[in-house]
Amino acid sequence: MKTTLNSIPIILALIMLVSFSEKTYAQNSRRTGKTVIIKKDNPRIPSSRVVYKKPKKKIVAVRTLPKRTTIVHRGNNYYYSGNRFYTYSGGRYIVIAPKVGFRIQTLPAGFIRINRPSRTYYWANGVYYAPINDQYEVVDPEIGTVIQELPDGYERVEIDGYTYYEFSNVLYEAIQINGTRAYEVVGFVDQ
Repeated sequence: MKTTLNSIPIILALIMLVSFSEKTYAQNSRRTGKTVIIKKDNPRIPSSRVVYKKPKKKIVAVRTLPKRTTIVHRGNNYYYSGNRFYTYSGGRYIVIAPKVGFRIQTLPAGFIRINRPSRTYYWANGVYYAPINDQYEVVDPEIGTVIQELPDGYERVEIDGYTYYEFSNVLYEAIQINGTRAYEVVGFVDQ
């Protein structure tokens, strides 16, 4: 009887160790009891499920763009200047989040190299680039990619009662690495 009672704390410790070491993507909502799932095989969340904390985003527009580069993407003209992407509307250039597939000749100043098992990314101003021939193409990052800080212009969002951070349709979750806050890519907002 003593051996059985002595082994119970060891068994409980092993169960807790296994349960805390396995990363899970399902969470139970405190309010509704529904399960929020950001699936690894399909990490796209419909925009109808995303609630932005600030319903209206400030639109940044300028009248002229110095040293602009024209990017033709799916038959539409977009512009790149000063490490930002723009569209033209109503006589003004409006800052936009770059679309996957945009290509530029040189990386923005201050880029960070991110090595992942399947490819190397370059991250600058919240945008992920991958080298394609002699250019750099805007791409979606891999799930699990970690960055140390969020880019300017990120937004806090809520999905089924849980807080995430969104920038350029990429969803991040705040995590701790060696006692320091970081942000992990967990999904994408489907537009």
